[in-house]
Amino acid sequence: MSDVPGAAAPSDGEQDGAGSGGGSPIRQMSLWPPPRSNRHSAKRRKSLVAGIVAVVVLGAGIGTAAVWVLQRDQAATADGPAVPESYAGTWRGEMSQFNEEGEHIVDWGAEVKLEQGEERGVSEWYTLDCRGSLDLTERRGDRLTFDYVETYDPDERCVDESELVLDSGDSAGTLHARWSAVSHEGVPMTSTGTLR
Repeated sequence: MSDVPGAAAPSDGEQDGAGSGGGSPIRQMSLWPPPRSNRHSAKRRKSLVAGIVAVVVLGAGIGTAAVWVLQRDQAATADGPAVPESYAGTWRGEMSQFNEEGEHIVDWGAEVKLEQGEERGVSEWYTLDCRGSLDLTERRGDRLTFDYVETYDPDERCVDESELVLDSGDSAGTLHARWSAVSHEGVPMTSTGTLR
């Protein structure tokens, strides 16, 4: 160990012991670390317990938030745009069509089929030989609003798109229907009637 700065190499007669004056300042060297003190174990244990408690509290908070979001989404779906039981079924009636000046244009028969809990339906203007799909776009209390898109019109007598609004009728088992559309010539038209 003569490479240590400031250390003199022992002479032949000297031993590297406590009585040597010029020996290495390093007396013994171990390759193993000294044993750990137990005085910090309680502190570590408290930190570990606090960390576990924080994780549990955070997990409970996230779980509660997830349940709240799911319940809110289910409630929104229950009150959202879906056909209620009172509107489910097949409804038929006669519609009277008027232009924006209030002039009578034509009367035509309509049939609407709706299923409870669904967001879609079908309709047929049977006296005009036209059919279309209905997409429920809004539900406010007893009022349902649908977008109508034509799917069948061999004689091109009907409009391609319109809006259908259904309300509870004046008597039990009836619906008040109002179709709004723009004709092929660009004239706004409104048709109203009662469906049973």
